[in-house]
Amino acid sequence: CALPISFAADELVGVRTTDGTQFSYVLTADGPQQVRYAVILMPGGKGILNPRINDGQIVMALAGNFLIRSRGLFADAQFVAASTDATSTPDRIEAIVGDLERRYGKLSVYAVGTSASTNATLDLATKMDGRLAGFVHSSSFNRIASFDSRKLRSRNLIVIHEKDGCRYTLPSNGQASHNKYGTELIVMTGGKTTGDECEAYAYHGYYGIERETVDRIKDWIARGG
Repeated sequence: CALPISFAADELVGVRTTDGTQFSYVLTADGPQQVRYAVILMPGGKGILNPRINDGQIVMALAGNFLIRSRGLFADAQFVAASTDATSTPDRIEAIVGDLERRYGKLSVYAVGTSASTNATLDLATKMDGRLAGFVHSSSFNRIASFDSRKLRSRNLIVIHEKDGCRYTLPSNGQASHNKYGTELIVMTGGKTTGDECEAYAYHGYYGIERETVDRIKDWIARGG
């Protein structure tokens, strides 16, 4: 099934970077709340959502991606989710943060990537260190093995599935980063796998354990205060 797992309300939001570039993101929230945390979700693959209104509904590319189909699971009384194109450009992230904080006040904001978009979160972890509360790298590209988070001020989390069979995101590399540099690590088990080992409905995309995976990420975020 390629439908998103979403029980919250989506809103298409237009924002502008400091240089005047305009783009849209999808805000997912769960009714009246006291929001403390925001997650900026970036899909893997080509990383381009192209969110838009079609026949009165918000549609977007890569809607089946793990993070995008799970966006409604992130939204609750304390969390909102912002789904956007994968980007390593701080100005685009800052534009989203600015819009969120105009709506909700000061927030702890985390950039979350999966698979190919961990190239963006790994880059941002250095470029925006100390400017966001943290970065989550799930099903990370193999370069995660050399990611040294020890001198970084923002929090960093690696998430792997022990049976991820994608050759670009071998779980042993996330484990290696944890072992060598002490970067915090969540290891997921279970679920199911279908089709290409590097696609969203495989262990690589936490298929069948979306809620459990999201809940563990949110628990880690909340422990940071």
